[in-house]
Amino acid sequence: MATAKTKTGAKATQNLDSESFIMLSKMSGESELSMEDKLRLLYEHQLADSQLDSIYLLRGELPLEVQDLEDDIFGLTTRVGNIQAEVKAIEKDITQRKLDVDNARALVEKYTTQQSNVKNNREYDSLSKEIEYQGLEADLAEKRIREFSVVLKERKEQLEVALMALADRQIDLENKKKELEVIVRETAKEEEEIKKRAEQIETQIDERMLNAYKKVRNNARNGLAVVTVKRDACGGCYNKIPPQKQLDIRMSKRIIVCEYCGRILVNGEFEGR
Repeated sequence: MATAKTKTGAKATQNLDSESFIMLSKMSGESELSMEDKLRLLYEHQLADSQLDSIYLLRGELPLEVQDLEDDIFGLTTRVGNIQAEVKAIEKDITQRKLDVDNARALVEKYTTQQSNVKNNREYDSLSKEIEYQGLEADLAEKRIREFSVVLKERKEQLEVALMALADRQIDLENKKKELEVIVRETAKEEEEIKKRAEQIETQIDERMLNAYKKVRNNARNGLAVVTVKRDACGGCYNKIPPQKQLDIRMSKRIIVCEYCGRILVNGEFEGR
């Protein structure tokens, strides 16, 4: 059983930045603050960060949902613009084809009238060819008009669907933004106060120690980088801590890391201060 636990702990520790712990362990005595003060500051920073995490958790997926809706609206707006441009081009083409039909039919009528006044077969045959050619031009233009009309109907249907989807997304976005704004407004004051407290704490923590803390926190699944010992176990992964190590933790003379999860362990008495 102990062997299995050790393997599990080693694997979990690999998920965190082990170099950070080496760095932290070498910092004792490098500043005017005692190691106990340093650990207490780290723990207070952890409390502030955890409070901020709770606020952000309250917002849930709303920020991501707002971003997704904004992306959808951008894509739909682009699609609507493209379809509208295509509809306009098709309508313009249909209008031109209708003019072509009218011109061709007018020429057919003109050449047919001229055939009545020709003086020889050569002129007659020439006009007949022109009549046939213009008739074919008119028929081809009418065929294109029918084809473009079908495409135009499809594009207008697509445009209607896209516009409805865009309107729905805009309504959803407005509602989500209002919902998010209410939550942000309700927690804005508390969030600002916590951030200020965290900033004040950071000014008292060695930069290298702060960076190491942030690395550990970023790699920790629940954002806990500094935890206390509770019921003889790590407050982060709940694995048992040996009595001698618990004594060392209470003395706060050096940085002690959980061998299973890699979190920094501090005196439980910090919780009540």
